[in-house]
Amino acid sequence: MSEANIPTCIHLAVITETWPPEVNGVAHTIHHLVQGLRKLNRYQLELVRPRQFAAEQAQVQEGFTEYLTKGVTLPFYKEVNIGLPQYWALKKRWTQHRPDIVQIVTEGPLGYSAMRAAKSLGIPVFSDFHTNFDQYSRHYHLKYAFRFAGAYLRHLHNQTLCTLVPTHELLHQLFEAGYRSLGILERGIDAELFHPAKRSHALRTSLGISDEQLLVVLVSRMAQEKNLDLAFSSFRQIQQVVPNARFLLVGDGPERERLEAEHPDCLFVGMQVGQALAEHYASGDLFLYPSTSETFGNVIIEAMASGLPVLTYDYAAAHKYIQSGHNGVAVPFDDEVAFHKAAIALAQDTPQARQLMGSLARETAQELSWESVVNRLDNIINDLLTEVYHEASTPT
Repeated sequence: MSEANIPTCIHLAVITETWPPEVNGVAHTIHHLVQGLRKLNRYQLELVRPRQFAAEQAQVQEGFTEYLTKGVTLPFYKEVNIGLPQYWALKKRWTQHRPDIVQIVTEGPLGYSAMRAAKSLGIPVFSDFHTNFDQYSRHYHLKYAFRFAGAYLRHLHNQTLCTLVPTHELLHQLFEAGYRSLGILERGIDAELFHPAKRSHALRTSLGISDEQLLVVLVSRMAQEKNLDLAFSSFRQIQQVVPNARFLLVGDGPERERLEAEHPDCLFVGMQVGQALAEHYASGDLFLYPSTSETFGNVIIEAMASGLPVLTYDYAAAHKYIQSGHNGVAVPFDDEVAFHKAAIALAQDTPQARQLMGSLARETAQELSWESVVNRLDNIINDLLTEVYHEASTPT
C-alpha cells in the first residue's frame, strides 16, 4: 500500500451523540464541519448518531448517509441523547461498507464502541475533545465519578491516532494530564449571520427596552456548570449604577425555572436559533458570560461577531481572541470580585466606548471562518491517512 492509495473520495464515518436541532456547542460545531466537508465534493460522509425521536428516519443523500441508533437521556442533561453501545452492529456494517477513517466526536458508549469496532477492523480513528468534565464535577457534586470519567476519557482518546482540541491552552492542559497525540482544530463563526446589522429596534421595543436603556445579554444553556448565579449577581451590581438596565436571558435548561422564579424582572425568552438568535445578540449592549466549564465557548465568538463588548473569564476562546480592554474584557479565571468590578465598569462606560469595543470585537471575529476550519480538518484527515498508508507500505 502506498500514499497513492489514498482514495479520491474519502469515506469518513462521524460518530456523535448530539446533532441539530439540539442546541449546544458540539452539535453546532460538528454540523458546520460535516456540511463543510460535503461541499468539498471529495467525501462520502456517514453520520452515526442516536435517533432523536421514535419515528425519525435516517437521511440518505448523495455523499451523505445516516445510521441512527438507540439512545437514552442523562438525568442532568435531558436535551441530549447518549447513544447505547453498537460494537457488533458497527463492526458488521463496516465490514460490508468499510470507512477509510472514523471520527469520534463524543465519548459516550456509542463513541467508545465505535472506536473499538473500527480498531478491530484496522480502520484508523481520530477523535475530538469537547467537554470539560473537571469543571462539571464542581457543579454536580460528582467528584469521584468525574475522576473516573477523566481516566476513561484519557484512555479512549489515547486509543486514537490524534485528539483534536480547539485551543493551545486546552492542548497543554490535556498533555499535562497524560493525553498523547494532540492537535489543534479551531472553531469558526458565521460572520454573516451574527452581525451588528441584525440589531432590531422592533425586538427591543417588544421587550420593553428603549433605545437609551442598557440591555445586558447572556446566551447560554441554563445549567449549573454555566455559573449563571454570578451573571445575575453581576447584573444586580450593574443596576446599582445604571438603575434602568435590563437583563435578557436567551436559552433553556434545567436551571431556567429556578432562575426565572428568583429573577422575575429579568427577560427570559427561551431558546432562539438562526436569524432570531442573531437579532437577540445584536440587540444587546453588553454580553456577560461567567461560565467556568468551556472547552471553547462558541457564544463568546458569536457575541463578538454581533458587535458586543464581552465580559468573560480569561480562558478558552476568550484567552485566544480577547485582548482585555481593547476588544472585550477577560478577567482572571474564577475571580468573582474581578468579574463584578469589570461588569460595573463596562456598564458605566459611555455607549460610544462600548460600541467601539464591540466594533473591535467584530473585526476580530471576522477573521474566523468555517471555511478555513473545514480546510484545516481536510488537511488533518489527509495527513492521518498518508501516515497510516505510509506505515502500512513500509517493510518491517
